[in-house]
Amino acid sequence: MSLVINHNLMAMNAARNLQQSYGALATSTRRLSSGLRVGTAADDAAGLAIRELMRADIKSMNQGIRNANDAISMIQVTDGALQVIDEKLIRLKELAMQASTGTYSSDQRLMIDSEYQAMCSEITRIANATDFNGIHMLNGHLSGDPTTHNGNGIDSMGSLKIHFGTGNDSAEDYYYVSMGNSTASALGIGHLAGAKFAAGSANSGMAADNAGKSISTQELAQQALNSINQAIISKDKIRASLGALQNRLQNTITNLSIQAENMQASESRISDVDVAQEMTEFTRQQILSQSAVAMLAQANSLPRMAMQLISG
Repeated sequence: MSLVINHNLMAMNAARNLQQSYGALATSTRRLSSGLRVGTAADDAAGLAIRELMRADIKSMNQGIRNANDAISMIQVTDGALQVIDEKLIRLKELAMQASTGTYSSDQRLMIDSEYQAMCSEITRIANATDFNGIHMLNGHLSGDPTTHNGNGIDSMGSLKIHFGTGNDSAEDYYYVSMGNSTASALGIGHLAGAKFAAGSANSGMAADNAGKSISTQELAQQALNSINQAIISKDKIRASLGALQNRLQNTITNLSIQAENMQASESRISDVDVAQEMTEFTRQQILSQSAVAMLAQANSLPRMAMQLISG
């Protein structure tokens, strides 16, 4: 290499090497300070695309877990209300059993029927008042075909849709919840005044049609026993269905938690920096930068040798 004064090629070479090693040092510093191997698309374009899809799925899964937990909370609220209704139905059967014996007068049966009707009204009130986030579960709003759902409007109609998956496939990502009507009328009990029934009490057909609606007569009280049993069975079917659904949701949450954990591990292997490896690279680039700075300083002083020739 010739000794020239217009261009210091050794200094230019040292400066280029310094720029490269200092840029790599800056990248290592960014990765170590952020903890991310892929901080920009330039780091790993394909890895960045895969990572963002994984992050979206992980967030969706975690929200799906919260959705399933909310559904469990709703079921627990509903089951609590049905437990109270259960107590009322047991009391109704006790009253019907009391009124079915012949040791009570008609006036006494009417007083027993008064409590009977009050209990039935309370069952209806509980069914109409039980709600979760403004969604009424036991008034018949969610009864019917469990696959019938219309979410086109602001307020969804039909059965309740529990969405927990990352897509919109009915076989994988959601299922429907249907809850039976638990009002007294739907259970076939209560709301027939004894005085109004007295005129037609001799008609056995009418008595059979009104079984469970009143215990104002001995015959009605005896028939009410079967009606109340059917009401208890109907209520128990709702509770059993809700219990099975709660267990299913618990399994769904377990599965989603495992999926989210494994997906997070996969995303970490793509995105997160290996601190030990990156610290080794940081130290290497730091030494190269320091060496380049030292050599650049030496290269900048080399043109003085030409001045010594000129002045000599």
